[in-house]
Amino acid sequence: MKETPLSTCEKNFIIQAIKQNQRLDGRKNDEFRSIKINYGAEWGSVLVALGETKVLAQVSSELGEPKATRPNEGIFHINVELGPMAAPHFEAGRNCELTVQLNRTLERTFKDSKCLDLESLCITAEERVWILRVDLNVLNHEGNLIDCCSIATLCALMHFRRPEVSIVEDDVIIHTAAEKEPQPMVMHHYPVCVSYCTFDEGAIAVADPTVIEERTSESQMIFGINSFRKLCCLNLGGSSLTSSALLLQCSKRAAKHAKYVVELVKKTLETDIAARESRTNVGFTECLKQNAITSLAEDRLVLKLRHFTFEDGDTNIIVEGKHEETELENEQMDSDDTNADQTTATDKWSVEEKNDCSMDTEEVTSIQNDCTNKNETVGKTPSKAQNKIPRGSSQSDSEEEEKITL
Repeated sequence: MKETPLSTCEKNFIIQAIKQNQRLDGRKNDEFRSIKINYGAEWGSVLVALGETKVLAQVSSELGEPKATRPNEGIFHINVELGPMAAPHFEAGRNCELTVQLNRTLERTFKDSKCLDLESLCITAEERVWILRVDLNVLNHEGNLIDCCSIATLCALMHFRRPEVSIVEDDVIIHTAAEKEPQPMVMHHYPVCVSYCTFDEGAIAVADPTVIEERTSESQMIFGINSFRKLCCLNLGGSSLTSSALLLQCSKRAAKHAKYVVELVKKTLETDIAARESRTNVGFTECLKQNAITSLAEDRLVLKLRHFTFEDGDTNIIVEGKHEETELENEQMDSDDTNADQTTATDKWSVEEKNDCSMDTEEVTSIQNDCTNKNETVGKTPSKAQNKIPRGSSQSDSEEEEKITL
């Protein structure tokens, strides 16, 4: 199934709104969406929601042989899957351009930056090492997948615990959680991806873009930054070339946002560990009760207009949305409206009567003036019919009257 194309009206509307520092979801150009993190019952299972974009991550481990070039290091893989659940135009089992881009950027951000200590995954050199695999399933695609996937990968790695291992006469024994406590991952730093989209020939940068904004944008900037404000990955794609000043501004904002995200992840991990120690219910069942897993479960509307103006003549009426109104206020408003309608109706009738009276007086005065003018002309200039009256006209009139009476 092909992706539905955007019309020129939609593109022009989004571009004009961004030029006015407004967006469809009520944010400004430099604002990010809210992040919600929920951990599963098993170690390494995380559900991350960035607005309406939702990704499920799961970390798995197994024993295997190391690479010949690096016999003292473990192996780390990242896999992103995009299916019809994320969007209808994605096909299951096929890698599109977006999946390849996501896999490469995540590998450069986490694997090439060496945030994970791979030597701690070695059991015996050149023989047995741990092989970690992070599987990312996109549940809903509503824009900015790279940021959501990077946060999910970081949360899953920090939440994962590998089982303890002991070696007895060249045999590797894997202990269960009841025998020995599992060990957490050793991480040197915590990288996060932050993306921007540019508009107006690279003059305007929009943070945390949605799907429509990504499709109408000219170029895209992806910063892989850790909590120490060090750049791990930089990806620039698109047609328009961005200026150096805009890149520096976006990188500073991305560094601040990355630090905030890492602190948020650490707080959520502390709360999850405290809940596990207190033996409370932990997992995605609580998320179902809170309606946090299902799609389109945001608190606010997707479309939000801050100020909507009606232009009627010379007046501008600004209508602002009100979220909660009491019934008493509604009744008072209704009574006031009825009274106002009655007063306006009586005013209209009175004005119309006054106008009718004025029109009648004007018509009477005009008729009187016309009559006076005619009388004056008749008195001054007698008609020829009156001067030339025949003598037999009086007799004929009397005879006609006698006939009528008979």
